Amino acid sequence: MTDQAKPRPEFRNINIFKDVRTYRLPWAGKVSILHRVSGMLMFVLLPFVFWMFDTSLSSEISFATFKGAFNEGLGFVPGWFVKLAALGLIWSYLHHLCAGVRHLMIDMNHERITKEWGASSAIVTLVVSLGLTVILGAKLFGLY
Repeated sequence: MTDQAKPRPEFRNINIFKDVRTYRLPWAGKVSILHRVSGMLMFVLLPFVFWMFDTSLSSEISFATFKGAFNEGLGFVPGWFVKLAALGLIWSYLHHLCAGVRHLMIDMNHERITKEWGASSAIVTLVVSLGLTVILGAKLFGLY
């Protein structure tokens, strides 16, 4: 009696309604998609970054306005939402940086990269970027 491996499903034409729910994306794929999402988020929030930079450096009065935007809000936008947008920007920068370093390591050592290394490095990338985001988010929300 021979042991035959269970045949793996072959996805040639993925049906968005049937196959996507059951398809299990590996950790490396999730990190790669998040790398793209974080890059897009940084691009979309670029005007917010320019505003923060310009407002914080213009004068003492504009810095007080900038600080007030994070505490009291900005017009109809509450302060917690401004902090949440800044936290999204912090996460996108940190994740994009960590995933970019991971991609550079893969590019430099592509002959020696295994599936196991890819999966473990993807998990490390997620843990490091989320851990740093939590630390900086705690500072942003005034927990220390």
